[in-house]
Amino acid sequence: MIAGLLLACLNSYAQHVVKGKVSDNTGAPIPGVSVFEKGTSRGATTDAAGAFQLEAGNANAVIVFRVLGYATQEVSLNGKNTLNVSLVSESTAIQGVEVVGSRSLNRSVTQTPVPIDIIPVAKITNSVGQLDLNQLMQFVAPSFNSNRQTGSDGADHIDPATLRGLGPDQTLVLINGKRRHQSSLVNLYGTRGRGNTGTDLNTIPAAAIERIEILRDGAAAQYGSDAIAGVINIVLKSSTDGLTTNINGGITSKGDGENVGLNANYGFKIGEGGFINVTTDYLYRGRTNRAEDPAKVGEDNVPRRFYGDAMMENYAAMYNARIPIAEKAEIYSFGGYNQRHGNAYAFTRYAGDDRNIPSIYPNGFDPQIISDIGDRSISVGVRGVMKGWNVDFNNTYGINRFHYYVDHTLNASLLEQSPTRFDAGGFQLSQNTAGLHFTRFFENVLPKGTNIAFGTEFRTENYRIFAGEEGSWKAYGAYDLVPNDNGGIDTVYKAAGSQGFPGFQPANMVDESRTNLGVYADGEFNFSSNFMIGAAGRYERYNDFGSTINGKLSMRYEISPALAFRGSISTGFRAPSLAQIYFNTTYTNVVRGEVIENLLTRNQSNITRVLGVEPLKQEKAVNASLGLTSRPAPGLSITVDGYYVKIKDRIVLTGDFTADNAPEIAPDLDKLNVSVVKFFTNALDTKTLGLDAIVTWNKRFSGGHDFTATLAANFNDLETGDIKTSAKLASRKDIYFSDRERSFLVASAPPSKINLTLDYRYGKFNTNLRFVRFDRIRLQNYDLVYDIYDARIVTDLSVGYQIIPAVTWVVGASNLFNVYPTRHNATLTDSGGIYEPLQMGFNGTYFFSRLSFRF
Repeated sequence: MIAGLLLACLNSYAQHVVKGKVSDNTGAPIPGVSVFEKGTSRGATTDAAGAFQLEAGNANAVIVFRVLGYATQEVSLNGKNTLNVSLVSESTAIQGVEVVGSRSLNRSVTQTPVPIDIIPVAKITNSVGQLDLNQLMQFVAPSFNSNRQTGSDGADHIDPATLRGLGPDQTLVLINGKRRHQSSLVNLYGTRGRGNTGTDLNTIPAAAIERIEILRDGAAAQYGSDAIAGVINIVLKSSTDGLTTNINGGITSKGDGENVGLNANYGFKIGEGGFINVTTDYLYRGRTNRAEDPAKVGEDNVPRRFYGDAMMENYAAMYNARIPIAEKAEIYSFGGYNQRHGNAYAFTRYAGDDRNIPSIYPNGFDPQIISDIGDRSISVGVRGVMKGWNVDFNNTYGINRFHYYVDHTLNASLLEQSPTRFDAGGFQLSQNTAGLHFTRFFENVLPKGTNIAFGTEFRTENYRIFAGEEGSWKAYGAYDLVPNDNGGIDTVYKAAGSQGFPGFQPANMVDESRTNLGVYADGEFNFSSNFMIGAAGRYERYNDFGSTINGKLSMRYEISPALAFRGSISTGFRAPSLAQIYFNTTYTNVVRGEVIENLLTRNQSNITRVLGVEPLKQEKAVNASLGLTSRPAPGLSITVDGYYVKIKDRIVLTGDFTADNAPEIAPDLDKLNVSVVKFFTNALDTKTLGLDAIVTWNKRFSGGHDFTATLAANFNDLETGDIKTSAKLASRKDIYFSDRERSFLVASAPPSKINLTLDYRYGKFNTNLRFVRFDRIRLQNYDLVYDIYDARIVTDLSVGYQIIPAVTWVVGASNLFNVYPTRHNATLTDSGGIYEPLQMGFNGTYFFSRLSFRF
């Protein structure tokens, strides 16, 4: 009994009371921070003033500070009774990397006047089944939309992605704050973002990424062309704490679509404060097939025997490095290598099809479009402090090359002599950007300081199309004699070129370049600790279409630590891509013995000049946003942001013009020996009105139970204006941009997407439950009737366990309840399947498992 009393007294004496305050880098208090002793259940939460009091087990305990949006910090007491801590925002935790949307190095994400999402990729990938970056973001960020395509040529191999429902090329992508080159692919057939180019996010392995910052606001005045919808900044890992490897595997409930992923990340120090972090990544994705069985419904009702995801094999490597060269200067570099091999099925040619040669394919054939996509990038820079200014000089180069092959196919005009595999040619885009940037924070200008930034960038771009082998495109003149309805005989010529994907001809070859010079200035003025105004302006000149000036004003006003308002208004622009200006391809037909061309012609060709089509010009935008941020209670965070985006002169790809549907241009087509023509043009004005809302609540319960709930939603309403045509085609607006194409454009901005994520952690155990509601959309089919795809809720679940400190195992299911889109008639859909490619996907349940090792 005496011993028990003595032990109780010793325990009581050992307890150590500690008080303190938690603030951000400006000194503002942070409420709702979980403060607890490491390895115990003893904890507290900061109040509205950021204050806390905690009884620790002993005077040398380690205290952990954790709250959403800031880097977790651990501090040893070392006998202290008072502990004041300043937390670093997760978006500024890596030295030298700006928060996207602000060039101030002193501003955290919670203090910016525009909405920014921070996605900690390194954490999220441990609890979700998606392995590639596009699909991972699709299910995490409500304003981000990506459709995995099928039957869409090159888009089967590169997923088009959008922000706030705008075009894939209206979102600028940065890596470590530097402009990322775009893909060389222009989306053409059956895709969201038809007629757009975009950035291939899947060339960047998720294992190399620390976090992703999504600026949901127009930023062309800050970052230049392509930032109408916003900016995605990918921040690479800079850790030097050893080796991390992951082994991923998964398969659908139908036994196809197998995924195998292997990646490794290793970082080590170089000198004092330097590092290099390297990632290697391999990902294999098997095909899925959700086509109906022709034997059950008949060939006439099944355009494709294979309908589903393409096979994909992806090899990637990235590095991120920084080496100090002086006390206040360093050299930095990052870059990557990506090689992708894809194989996608095109529409079926059945045995009796005129495009089939039965002696080669007695049962018909399914052409396979094969892609070899190479992507390379390197960025090198020097930054440091010079006379109080942060100076950054950088050069970034990137190139994307897309090479097509077509297998299990034929050129019907060669009859039995046709090969079954062709080199179909392809295209490539390279981009080099050199920039010089200056930033400085003046503490004594205005009550709370002023940040000034200015700089210049010079960019060169080159776009090429290279031809395929002759047999992939040429018409060789073979024909059949077919009885007609009048009792006579018609001569029907065999289809030319490789079936599934005709090759590029020598006449399509392009090698075009352009230059761009940009100059910007940016200021943020802190009139008090509660009120700031930002202003930015940018001048750009392109050598091929001229100059543009854009500006932006923003503000943030904090009424109290629990409530702040923010807003912005800006003008923006997007220069037409080189692919939109120069892309062209030719399909050859033989009519009555005469070779006739079907053209997707370049914007300024002979035929477009004859038709009076104007040269492509920049898309112009006006953006406005207004929102609030609130922390009404400990652990509870609310942001609501409304936005309006008006875009003038959007670039679209027209429909097919022929002598039959546009007889007024029949003489022009006949003179040029053209039967069908389409082209890119500035034909459309759009308005988008939307709302983003994010509510997050996190709580650490007694006993060490951590719980986080996040409700995130995006609401969109896209309106399209009148169609602007050339004078010769003024009566053909239905072909220039049809109601059917309009439905696909509007579907890129679905009315809403709502995401509820519940995350629970206790000791070595964690679980993640996610519900994503995809709203109803309407797509016009080939009968000009609207197919309705009803709203669906997709449920994802994962469970993880730390087997030993160095090994974690996660198992789970995406689309747990096997939810599919609404079924429709496959002969009338754009993709030739019973479902169109939708955001939610059409593969059903996917089971996955992941083993992670950390050494």
